[in-house]
Amino acid sequence: MKTFKGNILCLDRADINTDEIIPARYLTEIEKSAMKPHLLEDLKLEGFNPATDLEDVSVIVTRDNFGCGSSREHAPWALEENGINVVIAPSFARIFRQNMFNCGMMAVELPESDIQALFDLCRDTPGQLSVDVEAGVITASAGDNTLTLEFNVSEFDKTLVQTGGWVEYADKNY
Repeated sequence: MKTFKGNILCLDRADINTDEIIPARYLTEIEKSAMKPHLLEDLKLEGFNPATDLEDVSVIVTRDNFGCGSSREHAPWALEENGINVVIAPSFARIFRQNMFNCGMMAVELPESDIQALFDLCRDTPGQLSVDVEAGVITASAGDNTLTLEFNVSEFDKTLVQTGGWVEYADKNY
């Protein structure tokens, strides 16, 4: 059973695109690690500072259509290099979502009401969250408050996550 857990960063904006996740000017880098310091540096969001707000974050909670724009794996790679292995949103760009699973990461779709409940939970106190992939359960807490949410993901995507991504899955099965 695989569980993801860590501190939550709430990004209260829809349509965060792949160029905002990792600017295109860094796509010529040879090593994934070279993208690390540039994650979300072009994201324009009041009160957000990528230099300080990404420290010790493992989970992003955001609004609709996360990962829209160019269809490249660099965006999930930049998240992964920064220790962010879970993104939770009402919807994702299709290719970005699949790239997350292909990298062994979680792209969790929840109804807008559940997303709002997560934003409300973390409004005044930093939050932590764990994702039980097999059970399809998210447990979030902030201060004395706890929230439990259920989610669905296909069996194949679950398998990709459990094995560490597409390459590991292919090595094991082909």
